[in-house]
Amino acid sequence: MTGPEAEPDDDLTVVRVDRFFPHPPSKVWRALTDPALLVQWQMQGSGDFRLQVGHRYRLTSVPRPNVNFSGIVDVMVLEYDIERMLSLRWADADPANPADWTITWTLEQEGRGTRLFLVHEGFDPDDPAQLMARTIMGGGWRAHVMPSLGQALERM
Repeated sequence: MTGPEAEPDDDLTVVRVDRFFPHPPSKVWRALTDPALLVQWQMQGSGDFRLQVGHRYRLTSVPRPNVNFSGIVDVMVLEYDIERMLSLRWADADPANPADWTITWTLEQEGRGTRLFLVHEGFDPDDPAQLMARTIMGGGWRAHVMPSLGQALERM
């Protein structure tokens, strides 16, 4: 990747974002996994997060019928490696909606800070609504979520 906004255009099944934060991995990890901190930068419901493989909780957001999104995400913790990686399954709570994605956060120490990589995968390139969701969510990760995470880190 060539910069914090880099994303390969040829893989329509994934959104990739990387961002540098001037904080150590331990602090970034806390922001990704502490329910009291998650509520500061993630969707409603993140306060129910628990770092336990198989743990399930729900996130809520604004419904987007144009991309077949009900506004409710069922989340399950798939795996983690403390201060290195967290992988989650996100599925639309409405079984009629095809959203079923994997969100993986990877942390790498870079100098005194942390390079945080996000991989959001599982978009169906043959579904126009999924391609639109990929575009919207890619922009949201970059323009809203990562800056909100950065603000939460500054307040810690």
